[in-house]
Amino acid sequence: PQPLTFLLEIDMDIVSVAQMRDIERAADAAGLSYGQMMHRAGTYAAAVIHRRMAGWCAAESDRPVHVLILAGPGNNGGDGLVCADELHRLCAAEPDGAGCTVQVYLLKPRPEDDAVFEPLRAAGVFVADAVSDMRLRVLRQLVNHADIIVDALLGTGVSRPIEGALRDMLGILRAAAEGASRRRPVIVALDGMTGMNYDTGALDGAAVPADLTIAFHAPKRGHYCFPAAGEGGELIVAPIGIDELPGDVRKQVMAIPPAEQVSLVDAVLLRQALPRRQADANKGSSGKVLVIGGCSNYPGAPALAANAAYRAGAGLVTLAVPQAVQPSAAVLCRESTFVTLDGSVDSLSVASLQRLESAVAGLDRRHAIVLGPGMGQAPAARDFLVTLLAALGRNTEHIRLVVDADALNHLAMLPDWHRLLPDDSILTPHPGEMARLTGASINDIQSDRIGHALHDSHQWGHTVVLKGANTVIAHPEQGAVVLPHANPALAVAGTGDVLAGAIGGMLAQGLEPFAAAYCGASLHALAGELWRKQHGTAGMLAGDLLSLLPDVLNSALHNELVSGSRNTALG
Repeated sequence: PQPLTFLLEIDMDIVSVAQMRDIERAADAAGLSYGQMMHRAGTYAAAVIHRRMAGWCAAESDRPVHVLILAGPGNNGGDGLVCADELHRLCAAEPDGAGCTVQVYLLKPRPEDDAVFEPLRAAGVFVADAVSDMRLRVLRQLVNHADIIVDALLGTGVSRPIEGALRDMLGILRAAAEGASRRRPVIVALDGMTGMNYDTGALDGAAVPADLTIAFHAPKRGHYCFPAAGEGGELIVAPIGIDELPGDVRKQVMAIPPAEQVSLVDAVLLRQALPRRQADANKGSSGKVLVIGGCSNYPGAPALAANAAYRAGAGLVTLAVPQAVQPSAAVLCRESTFVTLDGSVDSLSVASLQRLESAVAGLDRRHAIVLGPGMGQAPAARDFLVTLLAALGRNTEHIRLVVDADALNHLAMLPDWHRLLPDDSILTPHPGEMARLTGASINDIQSDRIGHALHDSHQWGHTVVLKGANTVIAHPEQGAVVLPHANPALAVAGTGDVLAGAIGGMLAQGLEPFAAAYCGASLHALAGELWRKQHGTAGMLAGDLLSLLPDVLNSALHNELVSGSRNTALG
């Protein structure tokens, strides 16, 4: 199979604002001062910008490239001033001395003896500020002549709506970025866009989208949460010296409790976790999946899940569906075996459980249950679910369960529903289902996807796969991982059933729930990326993913995964 869009092997943690502050505080106490970290950050950002400058401005190589640094009064502004000083030095060192010019515009004046400001004055770099610039006329001129504009106005500390002079400055920057009066400059954000919430990804209305974001030390949670994730452009991570501390010191500085750790799923993590089929494998050793679901309104959903479990590597898949669904399911997934359910013809009901009891009693760790695809919301199906979970509870030692779709909607209507599930079950809600399970609104869920997934997984004691752009997988004790994929092609009915089946297939092959969840979700996302690469962002059918799952599984196992959808990389 052709190489797939995925993540480089970069072992990337994602941190909250509080965690980053703790890391910096500990690094300072360990001998790496805040000033040194700022110098590393600004110097590295300048190197990245200088290295890309020719490509960005190739069309006008006969004149100097104009770089404008917009700097705020805090640490982010300090990073920008160091970046300006280093860029000026790099430009001056070029053979003709005219490769680029650097200018600085301050939100507020800096003291003459400011450690990061004084070198700019000494070097003769042009500096202006908003306090002395009546009606921001100088800023407009600078912006109109700039080829590259660096946003170093506000960093992680933004906590209230942007107003006043800063809002006016961003308005001028936005007009330039939208190409209102001239060709559009390249916008580079240091650590993040001004007006971005670094924990949730929320954006102030005044925020200006960036073409490139240079994050310092590690991506912040907001870099992978929308809307910020869709506006920050390419994401590069720049080291600030923490990785160079001695091993024991570095480990202590970067210590985050396992349950609070968040990382990016990368090619190494996936390759290490995926199951490998031995030469003497048989269908029993490859795991068995029992898919329970379906109703007359949704006959295709359980078959999609069953096919996905097979395509993810399961050795045998059994479908337990209502009588009305079985004929079509047998056509849609010819390789499945069936548990013929009595009772209601059109939907699952308590009367249909008798045939399932012997199948449930024989489950062991080579089995997985995928519960919910196409189940429907009939009251009879809810009674079935409650009674089934009670039966599963009598065999908790071996039950490995994925709960999806309407099974989640039924659970949301039951008190203490999470206590009804076998230990460390896997829940696969989309934001609407997550809202029902928590009692929060969809907007609340989407406003802090990583935070909600971590909190609720810990509260419930189960693995949570919060579906959507940049899916979050959280475990009550092992923290969370984020998939770097936001693919609108997957916004179509049935893709969730494929996801549940892929996770079930991973679970049946012996992976622990957390690994099964992120491996299954990764294969699903990668299949979607491959389809998008071939066809675009619309027109997918959920079944299109099925034949691609073996391709992406093979690519992952053989180290053929390349750069990711946000092209996240170390600088």
